[in-house]
Amino acid sequence: MPPRRLPLPRPRHCPDPCTMSALAPASPLSSPLSSPSEPLPGVAGDVQARIAGLFIYPVKSCAGIALQEALLTETGLDLDRAWMVVDESGAFVTQREAPRLALVQPALRGSDLVLRAPGMLALHLPVDRVEAPSRAKVWNDEVPAWDMGAVAAQWFSDFLGRPLRLVRFDPDHRRLSSLKWTGGVEAPNQFADGYPILVASQASLVELNRRLQAAGHAPVGMARFRPNLVLDGLEAHEEDSLGHLLVETDGPGPAARLQAVKPCTRCPIPDIDPATALSDPAVGDTLQAYRSLPAMGGQVCFGMNLIVRAGEGAMLRVGQAVRADWRFD
Repeated sequence: MPPRRLPLPRPRHCPDPCTMSALAPASPLSSPLSSPSEPLPGVAGDVQARIAGLFIYPVKSCAGIALQEALLTETGLDLDRAWMVVDESGAFVTQREAPRLALVQPALRGSDLVLRAPGMLALHLPVDRVEAPSRAKVWNDEVPAWDMGAVAAQWFSDFLGRPLRLVRFDPDHRRLSSLKWTGGVEAPNQFADGYPILVASQASLVELNRRLQAAGHAPVGMARFRPNLVLDGLEAHEEDSLGHLLVETDGPGPAARLQAVKPCTRCPIPDIDPATALSDPAVGDTLQAYRSLPAMGGQVCFGMNLIVRAGEGAMLRVGQAVRADWRFD
């Protein structure tokens, strides 16, 4: 079967791939971001911060790409978790069982997503091409997807030593976040664990590293926690208490309004060193001592999950100001 073309706009040229914007959304989705009968609350601006980092993870559980600007779509930052590695049954595969996925480094080059890994030739994937319809399972959801073909399947199978395939999320499908946590708001996402955007503060990482070093461990980088949005100007873990966030986008485009809905519970992935794929329990053990939240049944949490309430099409940029209000549950 010849490759099929998804209706994706061509990417803008950018001479520096590390600052290349994510591409525009694959297709418009039918439901609005918020119901006209339920106007969004104002953002009081009790909290002032700025965007210190923007990251996308095009292939779920592989390394991320640091961006200087990123397009906001209904499902989060464009191209975030758009692809996913699956096993022979179509079930998702992550660093939890395949830590060497951390060594797969993506880059955007023109109209291609390029994947590199130790001992492997580069894999070039046109961002607007897919091979054949498929199905994929991510947590409790089984969703339509597009298989990326035999070459991509062989690349991941060879690197991880087991039969695997690579799939692309079907942009015509709406996979919703938990309505319980969103308060009934329909918040679609692609292959993320459950929510469109993950935010963490720089101060939270500083506090973790203070504790790690006090216990004789090496500090770690934010890559362990795989956020999309890193904020500066907050105290450690103040992101836990945010309500609505308004990103002061520049230019004539729409303002971006995000809503914090659920603390991000943590599995063992932050214990995996993204540079070596080796695991050490120091990070998880340290977090367990002070980040087990009673409201989450004692689970360890780091960062907050956000949904997009308004501003699809806005361009987020490093350095932009963010205003937020406090959430009172």
